[in-house]
Amino acid sequence: MYSKKTHRQHLSVSGAVVGALALMMATVPSEAFDGQPAAPGPINPSTMSPNEALRTGARQYYSGDKTAAISSLKYAAENGQTMAAWKLGDMYAKGDGVQEDDYKAFQYYSQIVRDHGNDSPDSPDAPFVSSAFVALGSYYLSGIDGAVIKDEGQARRIFTHAASYYGDAAAQFHLGEMYRETNSRMAVRWYNLAALKGHVGAQAKLGETLYSLGSSDKKKARGLMWLTVAQKQATGQDTTWINNLHEQYFAVAPEPVRAEARSLADTWIENNRPDMMTAQQVPTQ
Repeated sequence: MYSKKTHRQHLSVSGAVVGALALMMATVPSEAFDGQPAAPGPINPSTMSPNEALRTGARQYYSGDKTAAISSLKYAAENGQTMAAWKLGDMYAKGDGVQEDDYKAFQYYSQIVRDHGNDSPDSPDAPFVSSAFVALGSYYLSGIDGAVIKDEGQARRIFTHAASYYGDAAAQFHLGEMYRETNSRMAVRWYNLAALKGHVGAQAKLGETLYSLGSSDKKKARGLMWLTVAQKQATGQDTTWINNLHEQYFAVAPEPVRAEARSLADTWIENNRPDMMTAQQVPTQ
């Protein structure tokens, strides 16, 4: 069952979104990070373009003046800046600088989907559009008291669009979760697509599913491989449940299966996460 806490955890931010935000922040002057609030002033077409309002909002946000940032970002969002609308949705969803308000977040994400839902997957705003789809799907999956009725069918349709059209790993993971109890073949398909993109949660759930379905030691080793890959990469809120899942299946696996899984996992990490291999080779003092 999706609690509010679980819902917030599943409003994941893709690497593409992080990259786009980083690119925007790279253009913000260094004085934006001096810890001083940005100077107040009216925001309107005669004083600031929507793009300038977006950058001003980013400067205010990262300097700690989130109240001013809200005003700048709202102006930018109302005048077509997708990144600003996404950031406002993210802030309201998390209660970041504002009172947490899931319905306001829902409205901002809805605005993005309404205005840009058919944009090309190669468009500059695509990461934010895709992330907005995932956020909306998550809200329909859990519902918002007094505002949005829980609708799993609508959530599945939204996730399917984000997963298929945009190739969004978080949406693919959600679909794996939704099909897990009713259609293991579909669950494996969606988990696998997300796992190959590096979604750690999908890697763990794919591993669990493959191990449980495995009719041979080779297939079970494949499942344990994905669990091991996930366990080696898990960070933050994912660490505990992935470690527990890995320990659960590793404990019951025969030693030959464990050995094969370790070998497969090391090969996957070497081929797909060379940064991890390099870090392991750096001597500690």
